[in-house]
Amino acid sequence: MTQVRRHRAIGTILVVALSGFLMGFDGSLFTGAVGFIEAEFGLNSFELGWAVTSMAVASTVSIFISGPLADRFGRRTLLRLATCMFAASALLAALSENFATLIVARLLGGFGVGAVLITAPMYIAEISPSAWRGRMVSFNQLFIVLGALTAFLSNYFIVRFGSAADWNWRWMLGIGLIPAVPYFFALLVVPESPRWLAMHNQLPAARRVLARLAGTERADRELEAVLESLEHEATRSKPALVEILNPALRGVLIIGLLVGVLQQITGISSVLSYAVVIFERAGAGANASFMQTVFVGLVNVVFTVLALLLIDRVGRRPLLMFGCFGIGAFMLLASYGFQVEDEGRSSSLVLIGMLGFVASFAFSLGPGMWVLFSEIFPNRIRGLAISCVGVVNSTVCVIVQFLFPWEMQTLGASHTFLIYGVFALAGIAFLWRLVPETRGRSLEELEASLVRRA
Repeated sequence: MTQVRRHRAIGTILVVALSGFLMGFDGSLFTGAVGFIEAEFGLNSFELGWAVTSMAVASTVSIFISGPLADRFGRRTLLRLATCMFAASALLAALSENFATLIVARLLGGFGVGAVLITAPMYIAEISPSAWRGRMVSFNQLFIVLGALTAFLSNYFIVRFGSAADWNWRWMLGIGLIPAVPYFFALLVVPESPRWLAMHNQLPAARRVLARLAGTERADRELEAVLESLEHEATRSKPALVEILNPALRGVLIIGLLVGVLQQITGISSVLSYAVVIFERAGAGANASFMQTVFVGLVNVVFTVLALLLIDRVGRRPLLMFGCFGIGAFMLLASYGFQVEDEGRSSSLVLIGMLGFVASFAFSLGPGMWVLFSEIFPNRIRGLAISCVGVVNSTVCVIVQFLFPWEMQTLGASHTFLIYGVFALAGIAFLWRLVPETRGRSLEELEASLVRRA
């Protein structure tokens, strides 16, 4: 591959990966708006929980349907549609005059989130040379946390320099329109996935895309490989949902489900969605709460990068276990911080607890769960199995986010974070007992050992 084609391929992949940035940015803007919206519409704890979780509910539904839609209409088409959803969601949310309109905007954004979660990694994996595939797909996760950090910075500057407090939340949500518009036009120059073109018998177009990105000789080889793969898939029936319940798969299914639940019951979705509320409850002022949220986003980015560097060197299991220990310890510190009567010391302890928690999560359960999912399930049912455990993970996320305002009001902040910490520490025993190390083993080796053992 020539240097020009290498740069062209990387540029195309990075443009698609930027959809993760858009998703992280749009999905995190609401963190700063929560308090303002609660006051604006006079929300009770359950209405506030619904306002936050409505996006996650829609994204769960979208995860179900985005795969088939991407297969029918194209990966690029679905990414463009998701970008339009983000733009429409931002505009509608900023102009909302009532709670119902705001929820519609949140649901619309959630459908965009689900589409990006499924389609962007799919496109990147299909267009990347095999030698780069792991790193290129990982960029999508990195851009998600970079988008979240940018959203936290945006919220901070709006609060810090905004003039009319009543309009702060409208600016926070409406600013999501700014990156969505240029990104839509950037997608116009991105070619369709050559695998999708081949699936739909558009072979000349598929060859043109491959030749542009990899050269004529390599394009012929890769197109031939794609056609062989499609021909092989055509001879096999699609896996049915009932196949996941096969007793031989019970072990890997239990591992997948428990890891998916553990990732969410340790409280990550609550911390990221209600960060400003948490810091204000700990005694930080308005501006300080938004600045501390920026620190959370920065730590999330740094330790996500650390995870990408360590996960193939240290292994999945050690990172998951050490991360759970850190999650539990820092959650207990935050719980203690809320019991301290001195506001300055309480705020500092809670900040340290939250930063340590996010750091521990970002290099362990955050990326580690998805890596584990991609490795433990047999080749034939991998896509279906990941979708099923992913939906369970997303559903638990919805429940945790929805209940958080009620828990804070009824149980108190200290007990809420104590519960999260206990779940994380209990998770260490589960990881030690059931989760295998998958580093350095082929997918076929893992299938043979895990399915036979199950």
